[in-house]
Amino acid sequence: MTRIFYLAIAISCYAAFFVSFVYFVGFVGACPGFPMTVDKGIASGRVTAALIDLALIALFGLQHSIMARPKFKAMWTRIVPIALERSIYCLAAALALGVMFVFWHPISGMVWHIANPIGRTIIWTLFWLGFGLVFISTWLINHFELFGLAQVWRNLRGNVPVDTIFRTPLFYRLVRHPIYSGFTLAIWATPDMSVGHVLFAAGMTLYILIGIAHEEKDLIAYFGEQYVQYRARVGMLVPWLGRRQSR
Repeated sequence: MTRIFYLAIAISCYAAFFVSFVYFVGFVGACPGFPMTVDKGIASGRVTAALIDLALIALFGLQHSIMARPKFKAMWTRIVPIALERSIYCLAAALALGVMFVFWHPISGMVWHIANPIGRTIIWTLFWLGFGLVFISTWLINHFELFGLAQVWRNLRGNVPVDTIFRTPLFYRLVRHPIYSGFTLAIWATPDMSVGHVLFAAGMTLYILIGIAHEEKDLIAYFGEQYVQYRARVGMLVPWLGRRQSR
């Protein structure tokens, strides 16, 4: 019964994250029908809005990065079951995104506006390609493992955890972090770039770069020379760019 309960919790956490991700797409794209977007939310002065928005981005970045570190996981799994660690991580990420959506302060002013219909179509195509790259990439590395469902399923069946195998399927042969590549493309690809959107995109891009630095330290510690060689020959977010030679 306990294992079934864990499975129910994991499915609920997955659903919460899935809903937050779908809303994130609408939030970034300032899609019609969404009550809160990067360009629609709580009104305030520019300085106040910028400080609050940066704090919201930092909150998400800290949650997303700190909870992913091995030392935190070792401490955290003394409190929560190992099988649920990834699911709780996803739930925390969904909550951090929810806080961002609710308390985001838009900042008016247009940085660029593309009026040409063809140009707008091209930009929106890049926007959807970015999120499409994110979604497909999760399946390339094991979607259910990434979001905690595989762990509780193995626990339900009484199977022991399996070691992670280093693989580079499809997009991972071109860039080391295609999920982050997709996010970066999507958050910048808009035909109507407001000042608040620039702040959001710049802050999230900075988080992505910091997150990659910490993540790659963990990957090198886990995979060793295999990942060092991979990092030397494959670009970070863009093919051939950001390759790191071993020292």
